[in-house]
Amino acid sequence: MRRRSTVLLSVLGALALLLGAAPASPAAQSAGPPAHHPVIFVHGYNADPGVWGGMTADFKAAGYTDGELFSWGYDTHQSVNEVLAGRFAAYVDTVLSSTGASQVDLVAHSFGSLVTRWYVAFRGGTATVDHWVSLGGPNHGTYTAWACALWDQACRDMTPGSYVQKQLAAGDETPGAVAYATFWSECDEVVNPDSSVALSGAVNTDAGCLAHNDLLGDGAVSQGVRDFLAG
Repeated sequence: MRRRSTVLLSVLGALALLLGAAPASPAAQSAGPPAHHPVIFVHGYNADPGVWGGMTADFKAAGYTDGELFSWGYDTHQSVNEVLAGRFAAYVDTVLSSTGASQVDLVAHSFGSLVTRWYVAFRGGTATVDHWVSLGGPNHGTYTAWACALWDQACRDMTPGSYVQKQLAAGDETPGAVAYATFWSECDEVVNPDSSVALSGAVNTDAGCLAHNDLLGDGAVSQGVRDFLAG
């Protein structure tokens, strides 16, 4: 009986050693760093996050996950500097907290370019943004904004020579260690002049003859944005 007990204890001890040496299950292992920085898409004037459907589908096909792609929705009739940049800053903080990332990439269309630029330049975004991309942004103003400037603050912010435009153009247009890129169109009917989009210090790409909103769904533009974020 004593010998049988000794053998049983030896077997149990061996099993315990084997089980203790077994690797933890995938669920128990700590998650590694995300494959990509979270990407926040910011729509333009009189739009909503739904405009990013095609581009986010391209990002997913390229290996991004739902947990890495975010679209910020906001009231596009409010002030860039007094209201929207602060609200966007809070949204970025939420994304960083929920993902555990230290930085995000920003992809903005049209008016969203001004909101995100103000965040980067004046609300601490040089520390939290790795890449910034503008698609058809009125980065130096657009004359078409005068059509609604009398009653709409966002339109006033988009007019050439506005307070927002002057502040963003003062000093370095592309501050910090952020990588900047713009995509502009020779046939943009909203941003006038077309040269308003390009920024000193950014990678400025001529997207060809595309309508303003077609920048959102063009395959070459989408690929160019992904290539830039991967750089």
